Parts: sequence; C-alpha cells; structure tokens
Amino acid sequence: MKHKELIHEMKKRVFTANLALPEAGLVKLTWGNVSEVNREAGVIVIKPSGVSYKTMEINDMVVTDLDGEVLEPGLKPSSDLATHVELYKAFEEVNSVVHTHSKNAVMWAQAGREIPAYGTTHADTFYGVVPCTRQLTSEEVASAYELETGKVIIETFREKEIDPLAVPGVLVYGHGPFTWGETTKKAVENSIVLDEIAEMASTTEIVNETISPIPQYLLDKHFFRKHGSNAYYGQV
Repeated sequence: MKHKELIHEMKKRVFTANLALPEAGLVKLTWGNVSEVNREAGVIVIKPSGVSYKTMEINDMVVTDLDGEVLEPGLKPSSDLATHVELYKAFEEVNSVVHTHSKNAVMWAQAGREIPAYGTTHADTFYGVVPCTRQLTSEEVASAYELETGKVIIETFREKEIDPLAVPGVLVYGHGPFTWGETTKKAVENSIVLDEIAEMASTTEIVNETISPIPQYLLDKHFFRKHGSNAYYGQV
C-alpha cells in the first residue's frame, strides 16, 4: 500500500512539473518531458510519449524500473527515457531530469556553443559555463540514439570535470537542453533559468562583441551565497 502511495505521489509531482513547462513558455506542442526517480523504491516516473499537455492526466504518467522497463500497463514512456535513465545512473544526487526544446537554449545547442557566464544571473544557478556536448556520430545515432545522448552528456561532464549539481544543465549539440535537480521543482526552475541566460548571453554578444565572462570572484560570490554550507540568500 505504501509503495502505491509513493508512486501516486511521484506521478502527481511529475504531472505538475510537466505542466509547468508550457506555463513557463519552455514547451510548444509536446516538445518536452520531466521525470523523477526513487532509487530506494526502484522506480522512475516520466511523461508519456507524444501526449498533449492539454489532455494529459496524472495517471497517464508512466512508471518504469531503474533500467527503463515499464512496470504498469498503459501509455508508452517518453522517447527520451533512455537518456534520463543514463543520467540517473551516473548522477547519483540527481532525482529529477527535464528536457525541453526551449528556443533560446536550442539556439546555442544548434550553434554547438557552451554558454559563458557573462553575468550574475547566470552565476546564481550555474557555477561556470553551461557546456555543450560534442556531436553524436552517425553510428551512435543509428545504434541507440537516446541512450547515446545520455552517454555523451556524462562524457562531457567527466572530461571537463564538472560537478552536475554545480552546473545543473547541458546543451546537447544540435538538439537542445537537459536540466536536472534534487527535486522536480528545482529541475524545472533550472530549465527556466537556462533558457533565460541563453537569451541574455545572445543579446550580450550583440551589444558587446568583445565581452568577457565575469571574473571568478564574482562568480564565486553569487553562486555560493545561494549554494553550499555558507549560503545566506533567502529565508532560514
């Protein structure tokens, strides 16, 4: 009984988080998905594939095991499930993953560029550049596209030695953004911030073509006043 209640609560959170994406202007049509993992219970809950946000219901959320095998009869899971699974396996402190095709972040992904930390709005959430992965090879796309998408994200963070909680998002080359967090709410917030700073960075480079990222001491100040043991932003 407790297991059923736990899954139902997960479904409610995932449903609410998915609805937050079009409300925030991050998703058009069905171009996005949110999932949540509970490793102790051995389950992932994710949005169903291709279902309209306008008609979607709580019980449409799809339940899988930690390998992405569907556990309940019903709708098919998001086609991006395999990417989410890979991220959960690699990033143990991450409990929710979000994928969108939000316009501003996609522009940078299509350009194959990381987003520099040009200002404190960026630094409040992302401790340094938001990385962009390499392009997937034709073999990777043909063999297991979504799985390889997860792997190339993990590869990027390991090669660049980036802490996924300090930089809770990535651009997949030619594709779009993925963000994550310790909760569904935080993962969605990170997706909102990512698209905002992508737009800000684009315009910043138009206004000043020779702009440089903010200095490390300012990046440190803004990130650590919100994160870590000495954070003081907000209420206790």
